[in-house]
Amino acid sequence: LHMGKTMKEDLTVVVKYIKQLYPPEFNVFSTYAELYHNYFASQAKKNAESHLEDKDIYLLLSWVHNIYPKDMRKDHVLAEELEKVKLGSLLPSSLSKELEKKYLDSEEATIKSSLSKCLDKEIQRWKEDKEPEKLNGHFQSELLAIFVIQSMYSGQKRAKDISAAVGEELSRRLWQELPAFLKSYKDAFEDFKEKSKKHRYYKPILIANINNCWNFR
Repeated sequence: LHMGKTMKEDLTVVVKYIKQLYPPEFNVFSTYAELYHNYFASQAKKNAESHLEDKDIYLLLSWVHNIYPKDMRKDHVLAEELEKVKLGSLLPSSLSKELEKKYLDSEEATIKSSLSKCLDKEIQRWKEDKEPEKLNGHFQSELLAIFVIQSMYSGQKRAKDISAAVGEELSRRLWQELPAFLKSYKDAFEDFKEKSKKHRYYKPILIANINNCWNFR
């Protein structure tokens, strides 16, 4: 963040005040831009090759795909001059792809784990001597559907904020996870239907879960 801010502020000074003090053939702005970019890229590469936590991988990918090319290089003061310099990406493509895979693997595993825990809690609620909540006068096991949908939507949005391609890949992975989750949910529900017919709130729980199907659809 400090490097990005420094580069943006300094290049703005070069455009506004320094460039015109030199003859055009000196390419003063290009020289400054390339030196800043090369240093920034070397630091990004160094960080990418070290051990990074998930949040650091996300931040670094955000810089590579989003913040650096869009917020910095498309800045209204710098865009025209930077267009002439043709700077590359902050990271080599191979390293960027490697980080993307780590991020996608981690995000997929995190969402899968949270869905599984949510289903376990839902199954536990069925066993309690408690009537399901009502929403607009109808029994709803609402937490499960809302949590699952929000978890998937939030994951997709985070990935899409890095880049459209990363967002599409996570969406593809999650659409493979969803049927597996729904099958686990269905199997657990069928098991409850068979074994819990004497449950005090058997019928309301059935209705609540049937109403869940509309949310999932």
